[in-house]
Amino acid sequence: MRREPTPAEAALWRRLSDSTVLGHKFRRQHVIDRFIVDFYSASARLAIEVDGPIHDEQREHDAVRQARLESLGIRVLRFTNDEVLGTLDTVTAAIARALPPPNPPNPQ
Repeated sequence: MRREPTPAEAALWRRLSDSTVLGHKFRRQHVIDRFIVDFYSASARLAIEVDGPIHDEQREHDAVRQARLESLGIRVLRFTNDEVLGTLDTVTAAIARALPPPNPPNPQ
C-alpha cells in the first residue's frame, strides 16, 4: 500500500471522503481478495480505480484483476488521472450514477 496518493487520487479522495456528497462511505487503498483498490464503498460494492500511465502497459493484468473483482460481485469503475484532474465534476457524477440510493437513517 502506498502512503502518498497521486495528485489525481488526492483530488478524488477529497470529493469521496465527504460522505454527504454521495451518501456512501468510501475507503482509500482498500484490500479485496489479493488486490488493493484505490477506493471502495462496501455499501455499494463499488471499487474505483484511478489509472496513471503505467496502466497502459499492464492492460492484461488490469483485465484479470477486474474480472476477479467482478466475480466477487464488485462493480469496478476506472478513470484516468487526466479525467480526474481535468473533469472532476464529470467523474463524480459518473460515480454518483453508479451508486444505489443511500439507505435512510433508522428511526428509533
